[in-house]
Amino acid sequence: MTSHIIITSCTIADGPAIARNNIPAFWTDSTWVLIWPGKTCEYVTAQAARRMPATLLKDPAHVRHQKAINAQSGAILGYVRWVLPRVDDENAAGSGWTTARVPAVSEAQQREAERERDAADWKYDRALDDLDEQVLGMKRRLMDGKRYMLLDYLAVHPDNRGQGIGSMLVNSGIKEARKLGLDVFVHGMKAGLGVYKRAGFRLVDQMNLNDSEYGGKGDYGSYFLVKEAEKGKAESEEEDEKAEEGSNFTKTVKEV
Repeated sequence: MTSHIIITSCTIADGPAIARNNIPAFWTDSTWVLIWPGKTCEYVTAQAARRMPATLLKDPAHVRHQKAINAQSGAILGYVRWVLPRVDDENAAGSGWTTARVPAVSEAQQREAERERDAADWKYDRALDDLDEQVLGMKRRLMDGKRYMLLDYLAVHPDNRGQGIGSMLVNSGIKEARKLGLDVFVHGMKAGLGVYKRAGFRLVDQMNLNDSEYGGKGDYGSYFLVKEAEKGKAESEEEDEKAEEGSNFTKTVKEV
């Protein structure tokens, strides 16, 4: 049942709650946990909470944020971040999908958010950077020369999975991309494939790397998918209705 769940925009006041949603979600990924040796989920969550307001304010011309909330309690159940394509006219970029743009704050609030971000302990083990660079290199090649709306980050707290939240967040952005005439690109992990495929994404490439020498399970998989905007209205709506919740995860992002 999703009737009690609302998809809405974010403000910097949501930062700590978004961090409490995101980090436990990614903590269930065996590869992502490897970059935080000696640190607990609770500790990394607290540091992410200090960083999140500044992250929400970053690049408002292109970045859009949404949250899924419980309509009764207001609790944040899931979060998604989208990135609009770069265009020659930056004013045009900033005018797209303004309802999901985080509201501007005062200069004092901006400085405070940046101070908190810089003071947070966000030191992680960079041993996996070589693997990540291979993955990001493929992502850059697949996106090069194309105007995609990027599904940059998706997380649903483990306690809230199985309710259709991930699909609601994904489909909300797909509808906006359709209005803008943009295809959607996502670099997803295995756990999120069901959500993306049910939403109509097409797998365009994948990469499976061996992370066992870093303490992983030997199966560090990345999947690159595209959702085309050019579809008939009836077909698109039917796909939206069929989409269900699987799990979460876009990429093993280290920026929170």
